[in-house]
Amino acid sequence: MRALIVLAHPVAESFAHAAAARVGATLEARGMSVDLLDLYADDFDPRLSAAERRAYFTPGFDAADCAPYGRRLQAARKLVFIFPQWWFGVPAILKGFFDRALAPGVAFAHQKGGGLTPLLTHIDALWAVSSTGSPWFVTNLIAGDPARRDIARGVKPWICPKASFRSLTLHGMDAMTRERGARFLDRLEREFQRF
Repeated sequence: MRALIVLAHPVAESFAHAAAARVGATLEARGMSVDLLDLYADDFDPRLSAAERRAYFTPGFDAADCAPYGRRLQAARKLVFIFPQWWFGVPAILKGFFDRALAPGVAFAHQKGGGLTPLLTHIDALWAVSSTGSPWFVTNLIAGDPARRDIARGVKPWICPKASFRSLTLHGMDAMTRERGARFLDRLEREFQRF
């Protein structure tokens, strides 16, 4: 079974990288094949070009610029997004991945007259792991947990609607201690035993 981990953080010694390493090691210990896609290390271009946007609704949309990413998505049975929350959302590079790699013909097909048909229905789990500087009550009660909502309601239903979904967030990164970070990594290991 193949798991694709999409990592979106520019700093190699970041907590997101540590989380990706722990999740990857946990899944490999369970016998899964792990494909780590580090968007920054891969120099992924998040910008949707004018040509791509103009062709987005045309039959046979050409996703050649992102074809390697499409193949990795199509080969995955499980999908994990790991990222920091900046301004209560995903980093621009991950939003660009949604815009460009989750393309027509790869992640969904346009239906005649409107609507979408999901094409990544073989993915049975889509989980998000994130961190935020804000405390829980600010992220959830004041801001409405937008990063979770965007992935749970704006991405998953249109590409893999039957996949399980979890969102695991470490809040209060601005007051982070080594002990809290270690406890969250241990929690990730426990949670991903059930992934």
